Amino acid sequence: MIKERLDENEDIHTLIERIKKGDREAFMTVTALYQKKVFLLAFSFFHNREDALDIVQETFLRLYQKVHLFRKGQNFQNWLLQIAKNLCIDFHRKTYSKSKDYDREKPIEEMNLALADEKDPYLSSDLRGIFSECLKKLATKQRLIFVMKHYNQLEYQEIAQILGIALGTVKSLHFKAVQNMRGLVAPYLGRRL
Repeated sequence: MIKERLDENEDIHTLIERIKKGDREAFMTVTALYQKKVFLLAFSFFHNREDALDIVQETFLRLYQKVHLFRKGQNFQNWLLQIAKNLCIDFHRKTYSKSKDYDREKPIEEMNLALADEKDPYLSSDLRGIFSECLKKLATKQRLIFVMKHYNQLEYQEIAQILGIALGTVKSLHFKAVQNMRGLVAPYLGRRL
């Protein structure tokens, strides 16, 4: 796995060098490789597709503008996700902090949940939808760490570097996020975890 990551990093460094020289094709390749990870990070932050897409666009615009600041030897994915995280924080401060009606979560009573005795899986609730709703209820840092670990498949050390927090804090917040997710998902599955 280390060899695969090294080769991947060597390839990304080649693409970055080409972008620094103005190669648009290299830029499009990097965008295609990383836009999903940036989207997942932004979506976990806002739970709003349009805002997440805006962050994706802004992240790759910043990449293009600041690619000269990237140094060989750095982990590109961590560097890029750090840019995205900072943009999320700035956007949140500008957009959501001014608004008191940020709470857009539906009450449980309004969710389209299946009946407990429903036998037909096609009539039951969408598990991904339930999971997504439960994920929204996590504290912001727990949610970010959960998404980075399970959706972006980052290591704890990488997450700590991106978020600028201690490794132990990342592990603790991830543990709390997993415990909270179990508690939130359990009622929908009809049991306690």
